[in-house]
Amino acid sequence: MSSKFERPAMIEAERLSKFYGDFAAVRDVSFRVHQGEVVAFLGPNGAGKSTTMKLLTGYLAPSEGQARIAGHDMATDRLAGSARLGYLPENGPLYPDMTPMALLDFFAEARGLSADRKKQRIAAVIELCALDSVVYKPISKLSKGYRQRVGMAHTLLHEPDVLILDEPTAGLDPNQIAEVRQTMQRLGREKTILLSTHILQEVQAMASRIIVIHEGRLVADKPIGELLEGGKTLDGEFRRLTGLVPASSSA
Repeated sequence: MSSKFERPAMIEAERLSKFYGDFAAVRDVSFRVHQGEVVAFLGPNGAGKSTTMKLLTGYLAPSEGQARIAGHDMATDRLAGSARLGYLPENGPLYPDMTPMALLDFFAEARGLSADRKKQRIAAVIELCALDSVVYKPISKLSKGYRQRVGMAHTLLHEPDVLILDEPTAGLDPNQIAEVRQTMQRLGREKTILLSTHILQEVQAMASRIIVIHEGRLVADKPIGELLEGGKTLDGEFRRLTGLVPASSSA
């Protein structure tokens, strides 16, 4: 039986660091995410999650270390890596005067999709992200939840093998969050997903493994079952790993 560790590593951080003067936003972070894994990337605000994701996607250049997507070094071979990658940043920029249909058409053209392929992929992501009712409305008129769905549709448009999602459920109501969870579960059967979220109860529903970063350093990288063995809770372990457990908690 094939082990996940026999599958190729699709996301690789190798001793990644990012310095701004004397300040280390990320320091010496290393991990791998293998094909078919869904991994949650957790940490308190300011821990370095978004910076690490930007380093992995090639949006930022590392001060030290390497980031690879599907084997491509994102500093020297970014175009090839980006062709395999779908990246949804938190509050990702959209063109508010466009409709979702016009936006998807624009990005399909930019990706070089053929006319037939463009039509097929736009229809597929509209259905997957449940955008049928708003596809011809200006994005500026859409709720935050719908704008997030448009961002997700754009991320999935070119059928990437790797997804890096920064707060994909931000601004969604509970029903929409459940839809995103189901989508992640479907996509995770064949794609590699690294997702950041503040909603801890969603982590266990969507991910099999957790990576925790605190003050720019990696402090945990474990399967969820191993992290929570012995009756531990995810909230309790998160607080312990990020220094949020009060010193007097043994009362």
